[in-house]
Amino acid sequence: MTLNELSSFFNSFLKNEEYDRDISLNGVQVQNSAPDTKEIKKVAFAVDACLETIKRTIQADAQLLFTHHGIFWGSCDTITGSHYNRIAALIQNDVALYASHIPLDANNLYGNNFGMASRLGLKDTQPFGTWRGMTLGAIGNLEKPLTADELIAKAFPHGNHSLHLLPFGKEKLSRIAIISGGAGEDVEQAIEAGADAFITGEVGHEQYHVAEENGITLIAGGHYETETVGVQLVKAKLEAETDVEGVFIDVPTGL
Repeated sequence: MTLNELSSFFNSFLKNEEYDRDISLNGVQVQNSAPDTKEIKKVAFAVDACLETIKRTIQADAQLLFTHHGIFWGSCDTITGSHYNRIAALIQNDVALYASHIPLDANNLYGNNFGMASRLGLKDTQPFGTWRGMTLGAIGNLEKPLTADELIAKAFPHGNHSLHLLPFGKEKLSRIAIISGGAGEDVEQAIEAGADAFITGEVGHEQYHVAEENGITLIAGGHYETETVGVQLVKAKLEAETDVEGVFIDVPTGL
């Protein structure tokens, strides 16, 4: 498949045009030398378009890097320093970059939040939580109530050393709200939605008292860790439906 064909493939289910309030420039952020004709046989998937993931994409002999966090966020930055090094590495090695921010958070089949809901086995899952007028999270009910520790074990089965737990909810948790990444302040939306627990990536000092005073359990599993879900689901879809190979590049930040 060519870059343009892959871009159409991704957009067929991510639907970037529905998220025009996103600050990320979603879609192809850096093209290759021949987007209409050059064959792409391998796509690397990663959370961040940092220099490390770009270098490892090149080492893996992938021709396209698909990330959740791209390198363009709604304004034209000067191409200096780290920004230059990333773009230079892509262009010099003819590697394209595709980014999907809120579209990947919100997708109800391949996104970070519905993906986490599926991992937990939530029932009656519905869209939840808004940011800039866009709904991006998920909320649903566990078939069998779990303790906070049991919930964490299901949400992060490979372990998570950056996890923070504020266990102010019920002993057994049933209704779970999820927004990945830096959404700690959205615990208030989870409270309004009647959630027993809220799973996100990062939590701030201010959210401690909000969670305690409202009797909700807050689980912050790390910005990075909660956003590895979607890119791996898109990788699996690509491999199942095309002849293109995928590789996941894991560069955890511990945050």
